[in-house]
Amino acid sequence: MAYATPERQEIVIVSLAADASVAEAIDASGIRRKFPELSLGELTVGLFAKPCRLDQALAPGDRVEIYRPLLNDPKDARRQRAKISNKRG
Repeated sequence: MAYATPERQEIVIVSLAADASVAEAIDASGIRRKFPELSLGELTVGLFAKPCRLDQALAPGDRVEIYRPLLNDPKDARRQRAKISNKRG
């Protein structure tokens, strides 16, 4: 289980039943007690950087990741950099 803010990173190892889901792993990790702003129904999650659903079944060794909302759209950021680069060039 992994979650990070700009100020801190939390990685928690949990042991679960063989048929556990992503949501169950999040609950078992206690991560929401450490970061009370996390609401289970509103989380964007993934396994090894691939988005998934909260009801996704886990396999042994899976890394559950909780993603924060993007502050800037990556496509918009690239467009802005290209504009600046074109003006200089």
